[in-house]
Amino acid sequence: MALLPLQAVFDGDFVLLLVPVDDEEPMSSVAEKVAYHVVDHRVQAEDRPLTVRFDGKSLASDATAAGSGIGPLDVIQVGYA
Repeated sequence: MALLPLQAVFDGDFVLLLVPVDDEEPMSSVAEKVAYHVVDHRVQAEDRPLTVRFDGKSLASDATAAGSGIGPLDVIQVGYA
C-alpha cells in the first residue's frame, strides 16, 4: 500500500484536481473521492453509479490503480455511468 497522487477531472467540470489515493484502493472509492470535491459544488448530483476512465477505457469498480497501470500524476476521468 502506497500513496499515489492522481490528477482527476470530473465530467462537466472545468477543474483539474490533485487527489491522493492508495494504490490498492478500489476505483469505486477513488471515484467517490473525486466526486466529493465536485458533485453539488460545480456539477449536479445524479442517481447513477460513478465510473473511472483511464486511457479511454472504463475501469471495473473493484480494479485498483496498481492493477490498472495507473502511475503517479496520471490523469483519470470520473463521471456518471
